[in-house]
Amino acid sequence: MFGWFSGDKTEKLRKKYLKIYQKAIEYQRNGNIRKYSELIDEAEPLRKEIEALEQEKAKP
Repeated sequence: MFGWFSGDKTEKLRKKYLKIYQKAIEYQRNGNIRKYSELIDEAEPLRKEIEALEQEKAKP
């Protein structure tokens, strides 16, 4: 009934993923490979969850 209040979980995860990923790219460009690696490790589970949710939506 109030589903429109909660928003789309996939979209929220995608925004969080992109924010972390963009920050990681900045660190990579500045030569801080260790911090880049830490952020990519943090972002990877989000990407996998996004893919799983999208596959679930695609099922008929």
